[in-house]
Amino acid sequence: MINRRRFLQGLIVAAATPRPASARTGAGNSPFGNLVADRNQVLDLPAGFSYQVISTRGDTMDDGLLVPGAADGMAAFAGDDGNVVLVCNHENAPYETIEGPWGAELDSFPGSAAPAIYDAGRGATPGNGGTTTIVYDPHNRRVLRRHLSLAGTELNCAGGATPWGSWLSCEECFKDPGTSFEGGRVVHRERRHGYVFEIASSGSGLAEPVPLKAMGRFEHEAAAVDPRSGIVYLTEDRHRSLFYRFIPRQAGRLAEGGKLQALAVVKKPGFDTRNWSPYSRMAPRRAYNTAWIDLENVDSDSNDLRLRGRDRGAAIFARGEGLCRAGNSFAFSCTIGGRDRLGQVFVYSPSKFEGRPEESRHPGNLSLLAEATPQSMLRHADNLTLSPWGDLIVCEDTADHCGLVGIRPDGGQYALADNAYGGSELAGICFSPDGTVMFVNIQYRGLTLAITGPWRS
Repeated sequence: MINRRRFLQGLIVAAATPRPASARTGAGNSPFGNLVADRNQVLDLPAGFSYQVISTRGDTMDDGLLVPGAADGMAAFAGDDGNVVLVCNHENAPYETIEGPWGAELDSFPGSAAPAIYDAGRGATPGNGGTTTIVYDPHNRRVLRRHLSLAGTELNCAGGATPWGSWLSCEECFKDPGTSFEGGRVVHRERRHGYVFEIASSGSGLAEPVPLKAMGRFEHEAAAVDPRSGIVYLTEDRHRSLFYRFIPRQAGRLAEGGKLQALAVVKKPGFDTRNWSPYSRMAPRRAYNTAWIDLENVDSDSNDLRLRGRDRGAAIFARGEGLCRAGNSFAFSCTIGGRDRLGQVFVYSPSKFEGRPEESRHPGNLSLLAEATPQSMLRHADNLTLSPWGDLIVCEDTADHCGLVGIRPDGGQYALADNAYGGSELAGICFSPDGTVMFVNIQYRGLTLAITGPWRS
């Protein structure tokens, strides 16, 4: 069994491992060995590992639509007969028609009256984000089906899987209905954007696009659900962002509403975790007791939810990004946090009375686990997940070539993969339910990879 407590304690010293200078052929004490240059120039992996491209931007799917570009957050679910179901976000704006599912000229667009499209953009600039679903047979290494599963949304960045088998897809935007000029063209919107949408992994077509308005309207990034309480934790991709939790009225039924709150540090109102200023420093190795602030008017006309939360004492983070469960705690990244603005990794450990009145006497706590420096291997942490063998696997989104970095229970870092062949970030890191296949997206190249090898070693 994974000693997750030891992992969380050890991660505090994770920034100490030097970053290799070029393409990271030195893997930094990886349990899988050094990376090997990929002769096909897609992704460098350790010896004995291989990838399969299972989806490419522009491919024709089984529903006749095209695989959208900008693949981002993703999760793997158990399907029938041992198959794996992947639900994948696509971080596209309405003006990026060449990246959307309908074709550059909207040849496949069903029209503005289509009920399963959240925002048809007056038939001219529909939302090009949304999600695709891939059914993958890991035993025969073949794709059984691909289809569009959420349509008409935009900039679907990350999200998170639920314990009941659905995917929470998050819009990283705040847009109002109307006409604007973006990306060199006129953009029409018919609906408000900035919401979370829920998509069943078992669906075979387009999901009904219902915005979960009680979960707030802001630049959402990632989500993670505590299976013990049903509470959903949320990150926000802004320079002065908040860390949120949503307490549903009924666990597992998010559309029925609930209460949105923002995290604060006890006795430190407005605490700045970013460590940008020498006058406000968050110390590593220290667990800060937390409290939660109720937020009102969460479906606001103004993009001011984080500002109102800050004014009431919520803690401030530097671009909250990836978020995942790590045992009974939650690890999340802030991509430009830290003195050198190279990223931070935090852990929130909920109270045993999370979301209940007794929580005030037995609060949860927040810890700074890692802060990247010019000497560390990890830079600009983004999507992340806890691996089957107990290490945290982190996607990078940095100006340098991006990779996958593992963080061990003893705090050491190592290179698990490297994208040395382009400037694209890696995203959507997740593992099949049995832990035998790792999936990842190379976002700007529009590729989804299935990676196999001796993981169990």
